[in-house]
Amino acid sequence: MSSQRSFHTAAETCSPPSLSGSRTPQAYRPQYRPAKSLPYELKEHCKIYLEEALYSQAFNLLSSLVTAGGTRLQPGPAFVPPPQHLALAATLIIHPSLTTRSNSPEKLQAADLSLQFLRVLLKLVGPLNAHFNIAFTFTETATTSRRGGTLRKRVGNDDSPTNVDSGSIDCKLATNDGLWAKAEDFWQVVGWAFNCSIAYKKRWERWRVWLDFMITVLEEDWVLWDDDKREESMIIKYLTPGNTMVTNEKRVVRAIFADGSARSLAEFKEVWKNETKERKPRDGRSTTRKAPTKINIDEGEFGDYLLDSSSSDVDDFPLTQLASSPPISPPQTAPTNYLLNGSDPLGGSTSISLRLRLLSLLSTISHTLPSSFTSSHILHDIYLTHIRPLHLSTFSLIVSPLPLLAFSVATASPLVQYILRSLISSSAPLKRGDNLTQKDMEKYYLPWPANTMSVEDNVKVSLCVETLFRLVDQEIGVVWSKGLVEAVEKGIEARDGKAKKEGKKKGEVGQALGLDEGKARLKASAARIRGIVEMAKR
Repeated sequence: MSSQRSFHTAAETCSPPSLSGSRTPQAYRPQYRPAKSLPYELKEHCKIYLEEALYSQAFNLLSSLVTAGGTRLQPGPAFVPPPQHLALAATLIIHPSLTTRSNSPEKLQAADLSLQFLRVLLKLVGPLNAHFNIAFTFTETATTSRRGGTLRKRVGNDDSPTNVDSGSIDCKLATNDGLWAKAEDFWQVVGWAFNCSIAYKKRWERWRVWLDFMITVLEEDWVLWDDDKREESMIIKYLTPGNTMVTNEKRVVRAIFADGSARSLAEFKEVWKNETKERKPRDGRSTTRKAPTKINIDEGEFGDYLLDSSSSDVDDFPLTQLASSPPISPPQTAPTNYLLNGSDPLGGSTSISLRLRLLSLLSTISHTLPSSFTSSHILHDIYLTHIRPLHLSTFSLIVSPLPLLAFSVATASPLVQYILRSLISSSAPLKRGDNLTQKDMEKYYLPWPANTMSVEDNVKVSLCVETLFRLVDQEIGVVWSKGLVEAVEKGIEARDGKAKKEGKKKGEVGQALGLDEGKARLKASAARIRGIVEMAKR
């Protein structure tokens, strides 16, 4: 009977769930063009362009080279530049001198062209053939010959098609002022980028496109490795820097949940010195407004906490809009009350989407390769410390069916169950294991309220129950029965009856959820749960 089926059973009879929702399924291996090194003359030509800071000319040339050759049905090998060229391109996307402190449209165009080139390279050649694992390596710098300047540490095999040392570039942005030399590791960059999504909106406009590209690289790279070779994937190397096989999973998750607070900014610092400082206009006066320092909440004076950094008109020129790459939208302005009501504590929808993709990737690794990272249980416990205290408006942007499309069913269901078990009434029987059936829902989750009388906790329980119920319906199908109806109605009544207090517990973020608003959200969630039952009856 279908009601006895579970996610575990479904995994045995259906195609494997996708790693990132609508993104590339793990079972699907895209066909990329093979790569070949640039001829010496072309490589030197590009090198001169890059050393002379003629970035637009360099990446226009490289883009034409990588797309040339072969036909649509029979594509030939694509020219791929040395890793140093790719590393510099990734730096140019977000370096302040070309973006937020740019003084010319040409520099902004160069930053966008470097992003366009890397996106094209990823799409046509793929992360393995492009040797992104070599190019995107965080490393210390070391002084070498005058011509080579400060070179990146060599990584990889000597017989790799693209020699690491042969493409050295003698300029600061490619060496000691490059991203890969400035940043401690990938997770420092992640934490700083997400700090910018809240504290420095102008910088976030550049970091978000860089982060989106890098997460896509990590997702596609992970999919391409066979199960017995995934320890060689880029994400595993980022989790175990220096091949030490030791990582601080708590720091990794803190980076993903970086919130622009003083503590977070102290841990995940800016990559470049004075990175957020904006350029001065031609008359020499700084465009950065001096923030008020007086703080008096009762009088509505919040110092610089609510200062909108995106309103400054420092950029004379708009970012270049490239037809072949997604447009870079205007800065998202944080609402002036986001710190008070918790509506935007994680930087907005784009920021939350990127955070969820990273959380999904980590969940997949802990599920399939725990020896290289950590177990799912430990990871979920760390997630819980960050997710449970969130204000309801943000909690619902993470724990609900649509955002969880970023996760596979095999990782979404255990995570939501783990969160729910921390909130549900102590009277509810404790479910063992992560396998989930409709009968499990009827016994362990649907009929129960929260463990407290807080309206916010009861809404969170309802959202978790609703999310799990919808996952069961989507993956294995809900079968209507009187027992199901009784469980659903009992839970709805229990949560509404127990939700008698507003307020929040110590450590929770944002203002307390009002009782009336909480009751309205409970009612809305109850209607959606009943809707699933009604659809099953039809």
